[in-house]
Amino acid sequence: MAANDSAPDQGAGGGLPLSVGVLAGGMSTRMGTDKALLSLIDGGPPLLQLVLDRVRPLTDDLFVIATDRPAYERFAVRLVPDRRPGMGTLGGIATAIAAARHEFVLVVACDMPLLSRPLLRFMRDFSRDFDVLIPALPGESRQGRGMVLQTLHAIYGRPCLAPIERRLDADKLQVIGFFDQVAVRELDEATVRRFDPDLRSFVNANTPQAAETARRLLADEASAAGNLFEPSSSPILDGANRKDDHD
Repeated sequence: MAANDSAPDQGAGGGLPLSVGVLAGGMSTRMGTDKALLSLIDGGPPLLQLVLDRVRPLTDDLFVIATDRPAYERFAVRLVPDRRPGMGTLGGIATAIAAARHEFVLVVACDMPLLSRPLLRFMRDFSRDFDVLIPALPGESRQGRGMVLQTLHAIYGRPCLAPIERRLDADKLQVIGFFDQVAVRELDEATVRRFDPDLRSFVNANTPQAAETARRLLADEASAAGNLFEPSSSPILDGANRKDDHD
């Protein structure tokens, strides 16, 4: 990656201030190994490094949320222990908000190697009239509304922390459970597709089969040298690997 690709583009007209927290260090039970350290391409960087490279230019405050993961020190980013261990995704989001040096924090997962930087830049610079800014895409999940709110591809403001903490204290872990207490702005499919036409951002590598899909898409992306797929072959809308496990 060229040096100017990895330099933060915030400030001086380069974007609104935004922290970025990457959730890692989970149990990886479906993968059978620490997926953050998995290389999708032989001789290539670990999965976590791929994600860090995608988001690094968006921020001057990048950190990884992980507890007891000395192997992650190789990534040369701030490591933040989970302040609510055992509380799943919602606990990780709470940790990210509390650890962020800016008022708003983008939270993504370490198993999302196809994040779209143009989409993330659009979200970063969206008018700050929200507490949560989140893509809403067609699909089925435990959310039960015919749409999947992509809770690990979302920006959270500091006002979210108090209602999240109350939910955690009550052992209520569904991420969207606090949304009725804050201002939520949803990005619809048409808006998301303007920047990520086949929704590759939302493919995650959390099982061996999903990792193989991500590996193929990464190889296709590299060989296409930036050419995009036809929207008709959409991994997320075809039901592959939606990030909705804890929503």
